[in-house]
Amino acid sequence: MSLNKLRKKIDLLDQKLISLLNLRAAATKDIGKIKISAGKSIYVPEREMQVLNRISSLNKGPLKKSALEAIYREVMSASLALEKPLKIAYLGPSASFTNLASIKKFGSQVSYVACNSISEVFLEVEKASADYGVVPIENSIEGAVSHTLDVFVDSDLKICAQIILEVTHNLLANCAGNKIRNVYSNPQVFGQCRIWLQKNLPNASLVDVSSTTRAAELAKKEKNSAAIASLLASQVYGLKVLASGIQDSAHNITRFLVVGKNIAQRTGKDKTSLLFSTKDRVGALYEMLLPFRKYKVNLTKIESRPSKKKAWEYYFFVDILGHQDDVLIKKALQELERKSSYLKILGSYPIGE
Repeated sequence: MSLNKLRKKIDLLDQKLISLLNLRAAATKDIGKIKISAGKSIYVPEREMQVLNRISSLNKGPLKKSALEAIYREVMSASLALEKPLKIAYLGPSASFTNLASIKKFGSQVSYVACNSISEVFLEVEKASADYGVVPIENSIEGAVSHTLDVFVDSDLKICAQIILEVTHNLLANCAGNKIRNVYSNPQVFGQCRIWLQKNLPNASLVDVSSTTRAAELAKKEKNSAAIASLLASQVYGLKVLASGIQDSAHNITRFLVVGKNIAQRTGKDKTSLLFSTKDRVGALYEMLLPFRKYKVNLTKIESRPSKKKAWEYYFFVDILGHQDDVLIKKALQELERKSSYLKILGSYPIGE
């Protein structure tokens, strides 16, 4: 077939695609009206997972699964915006990794508001200034984000989804590498790039700042300065990429949580997060974990944090596989509640990735 004929074929297919996309958009708009009249949430994590799983099963190529998911992410983002203008709060500023994670989850067609702290993200959602919030919870190299864990203790918000983001760190500057005197970034990022920095910039001063975006702002303003930040930050602040992928581990993954006021329904592939505190006695933590063993519930994470209310009293944050409505998990949580001095289910949500 000739080039012109192939192009005409694509034009006809585009015409059909546009018509079908608008028919889909009209249907989602009607769904939005039903949700709003019933007082239901516009964003439904379990439905999102169903759609992505279905398109993946229908895909016969040549488009890759990741490419098709990226296309549908924007289709669903546009649909959400048609159903109701959504606002997503995230730990900012703009071009931060949490911003990137938010866009990965909700696409480019919703509104975003950058917050100065994790507490502010929660507050924006609690007072209904934002529909959902996105916060970091743990990094595969540096571990848990303790501030997020602490805020959950006093917040009534629920975890309704998670986002897994493969993080790549980049050295950004507008000067030559041998001229760099100061490198700005978040303390966790320095921890993730320690070996590279020691080898390539042993004489530069490493200066802690609140975020990678703030680092890019300073590198833009100050002579002989650099930042470790995202590629998006290089575009936003007009910095050159001197080195890319400088993290010490090739598999540098950060996990983010979406928090809101609604609980996600079962999908059959879920995770539940909870926190509890133990009674102050020998072997208390061991006893707390026995119900999980008894009912064969898989624990994927346990993290302790001081309660800040009483010396040597701790909260334990736990992730388990399954949904809080699963029969065996219900039984395990009932036993755990009887044994613990405090129990709070933070949410059940699709694993998704």
